[in-house]
Amino acid sequence: MSAPVPDGAGLTTGQASSSGPTVRPPTRRGTELSMLAFAAGLVTLALVLVESDQQQSLTMQVVYYGLAYLALFGAAHFAVRRWAPFADPLILPCVALLNGLGLVMIHRLDLAFAERAARAAKTYADEAPKQLMYTTIGLILFIAVLALVRDHRTMARYGYTCGLVGLGLLVLPGVLPSSISEVGGAKLWIRLGPLGTIQPGEFAKILLIVFVAAFLVSKRDLFTTAGRNLFGLELPRARDLGPLLAAWIIALGVLALEKDLGTSLLFFGTLLVMVYVATERSAWVILGLALFLVGAFVAYHLFSHVQVRVGNWIDPFANYDTRGYQIAQSLFSLGTGGVAGTGLGAGRPDLIPAVDTDFIVSAIGEELGFIGMAVLVLVYTLLSLRGLRSSLAVRDTFGKLLGGGLSFLIGLQVFIVVGGISKLIPQTGLTAPFMSYGGSSLLANYILVALLLRISDAARRPQSPPKPKVQQAPLAEASTVMVERPA
Repeated sequence: MSAPVPDGAGLTTGQASSSGPTVRPPTRRGTELSMLAFAAGLVTLALVLVESDQQQSLTMQVVYYGLAYLALFGAAHFAVRRWAPFADPLILPCVALLNGLGLVMIHRLDLAFAERAARAAKTYADEAPKQLMYTTIGLILFIAVLALVRDHRTMARYGYTCGLVGLGLLVLPGVLPSSISEVGGAKLWIRLGPLGTIQPGEFAKILLIVFVAAFLVSKRDLFTTAGRNLFGLELPRARDLGPLLAAWIIALGVLALEKDLGTSLLFFGTLLVMVYVATERSAWVILGLALFLVGAFVAYHLFSHVQVRVGNWIDPFANYDTRGYQIAQSLFSLGTGGVAGTGLGAGRPDLIPAVDTDFIVSAIGEELGFIGMAVLVLVYTLLSLRGLRSSLAVRDTFGKLLGGGLSFLIGLQVFIVVGGISKLIPQTGLTAPFMSYGGSSLLANYILVALLLRISDAARRPQSPPKPKVQQAPLAEASTVMVERPA
């Protein structure tokens, strides 16, 4: 804190003088609104380019999608202005741009799939309206979290409850019959009849991060003071580390049995980073990486689906017509795009299986090229870094761990997705946040963003000035008062 300045001159943000009111810092909501308008303009232009290339004309769908996009994120902006006025002004525009580009690409794929279905005399149901519906529900949850969670620190009281519920959501698809939980060989979903499917693991990730943050806050000192010293690493006592180890082992075990490799890697990496942030000991990172290598070796020899993923990673063209077809088509798509891309609506990303979910980034790489991919990664990086910046600035330890875990979750997921579609690492089946088609991922990520904005608001909100203390005269200088004792 700066030294006091006479006559209230040179006040910093959040300081007050005895001669004037507190200086209110700018909320930057106007900046947020202008960037949302810029994102809306880019999305509308992209929709126009897609339809002009695919259909050689414009339809009313461009107007519908554009107006719906403006209305939804306009409502989100006013919710932030109302309940989190000091939140970071860049987070919501980054999310809006990513969500909008995802909607554009899904609409572009709808046009291609509808044309293919028409040639085969079949019908095709567009997915873009469903994605818009999921976005609407996600933003409703976003606004609800902002309105209900006025202080992120209150969630620390329910850390163990969040951990139990999160583990329950992970286990649920595994114990249900395969007829209502298995898709593509993985038991990750719950079929809800005409309402579609839901993936509980997407919500479990957030709940488990809340649990880990609350646990590390309560046991932080024990990681460095209690326990045994092993190779320079202070290991906590078993009874102190037990709940965290139990949650970690159960979560990874369930995810491995359900063949959800992506979420397993995502959860393990995020937990490792949160432990490092809490303890500031690099030895934990070394120990965690060693455990990861051992676990990967064991999983490769125990699970056939891990062997398939590794084989496709090493040489996808060895089984091009069968198991390697998807990743091979992704590589062809990225090669076709080159540096500048084929142009929106001018490529053939519809040749990639599951292109609207696991491989939507490949479609971006083909039609927008390396330049578009680089811009996309930069937007994701900016979103993650702004969340990390807010977590560093917040004043409480729980907020630092929670914000850091949620921000790193986004960054690590993008690395796994982009690395998988480009054959940098084995494909894991994760979806690109805010872009891929699907409801569960979109809803969970909007809850995540609402929590990041809540933490950001707490970090940037000026502290109330302390109440001035009443100066009392020294006892030696105090006046003497004669009090007559009643008879």
